[in-house]
Amino acid sequence: HSARPSSARLPFRSRTVFAAAHVVADPRADTTPDGPAAVDWDATLAFRHHLWAHGLGVAEAMDTAQRGAGLDWSAAAELIRRTAAEAAAVGGLLACGVGTDQLPPHPASLADIRRAYEEQLGLVEAAGGRPVLMASRRLADAATGPDDYRELYGHLLRQAARPVILHWLGPMFDPALAGYWGSTELDAATETFLAIITDHPAKVDGVKVSLLDAAREVALRRRLPPTVRCYTGDDFHYPELIAGDGHGASDALLGIFDPLAAPAAAALGLLDSGDTAGFRAALDPTVALARHLFRAPTRHYKTGIVLLAWLAGHQSHFTMLGGLQSARSLPHLRRAHQLADGLGLFPDPELAAHRMRQLLAVYGTEFAVYGTETEDV
Repeated sequence: HSARPSSARLPFRSRTVFAAAHVVADPRADTTPDGPAAVDWDATLAFRHHLWAHGLGVAEAMDTAQRGAGLDWSAAAELIRRTAAEAAAVGGLLACGVGTDQLPPHPASLADIRRAYEEQLGLVEAAGGRPVLMASRRLADAATGPDDYRELYGHLLRQAARPVILHWLGPMFDPALAGYWGSTELDAATETFLAIITDHPAKVDGVKVSLLDAAREVALRRRLPPTVRCYTGDDFHYPELIAGDGHGASDALLGIFDPLAAPAAAALGLLDSGDTAGFRAALDPTVALARHLFRAPTRHYKTGIVLLAWLAGHQSHFTMLGGLQSARSLPHLRRAHQLADGLGLFPDPELAAHRMRQLLAVYGTEFAVYGTETEDV
C-alpha cells in the first residue's frame, strides 16, 4: 500500500459529502460465513485515506461496510476506533454508524434497544465521529407504532453531545426495516420522521434518506428546518439531487461514492466553482454503473463495490466478510467491470482486465473479458 497522506484534502465548499466505505476482509483468516469478522486493517484504513485524499468524508461502519451482514458489533467498534484515530491524524471528515446490532437475535424490549443505542452512541462520541443513528431491525420488530419511535429517538437526541445524522434506510436495502417510523405507508412514516426532527432541530445535523425515490426526497428536503441538511442516499438519482433546484439541494452520504471517489471529487470541484452544468456532465455518465451495482436485490450492491476496489488495485483479493463475494452472478460482475472501465475508473486498466480474467478462470468460463452482449442495466 502506498504511504498514507499526512493530511486530508480540504472538503468541498458547496456540499457536505460522505462516501460510505467498504471494509477489506482478511483472506487468510480461517473463519466461516457466520463470523466473527476478520478484517484486513491496513488495507481497510488505507482505503479511507484514499477517500479523504479526494476531499470526501468517510461514513464508517454503515451498511456499505457490511454492517449487520458480516461485520459484527465488536469488529464495527474496532473499525470506528481505528478510523477515528486516522481521521484525527489527517483532519478527515468522519461520520459513524450507531445501531443496536450488539443485541442477541431474539426479540428485545424497547428498554434493551435504547440501552444498545446509548452504548454505541457513547462509543462514537468518545471516538470523535459524527453519529449516524441508523435504522434498527430490533426497533422495527419491537415498536408498536409511531409513538415508540418518537419516544426512543427523542430520548437519544436529548442526550446526544453533538448533532447527529438520522438515517432512513428503505426495505430495498434491508427487508427487515419495512414499516420503519411506525407505518408501511411512506406518507405517514414521513410525518413521524419530520416530527422527530422538529421536536429536536438543534440536535439533528441532517437526515440520510435511502428510499431510491427522488421526488419523495425532494418533497422531504423542502420541509426540513433550514439548519438540517438532507444527505441523499439515493444511488439512482444522486446527480440531480446534489445539483438541486430553485428550492435547495441535497448533500450526500452515498455508497456509490466508494468506487466513484475520483470522478465524484472532480464533479464536486466544478459545483464548487458554480458550474452546475459541468457537474452534471461529469457525474451523469456514472449513473448507469450505479444502477447496475444497486439493482435488485439492492442489499447485495456491496459485492460489486468490493469487486471494483479489487480491480482498481485498492486491495489484493476479491473476498468479503461472510463470503458475500458470491452474492452476485458472474455476468453481473463482468458487466460491472465493463461499465467501470468505460468510465475510466481504473488507474491501471490492464491490471483490472488481468484480474477479471483470473476471476473468470476460477469460475471455469471461457468468456472474453469484453463481451459484445448488451445486458440490461
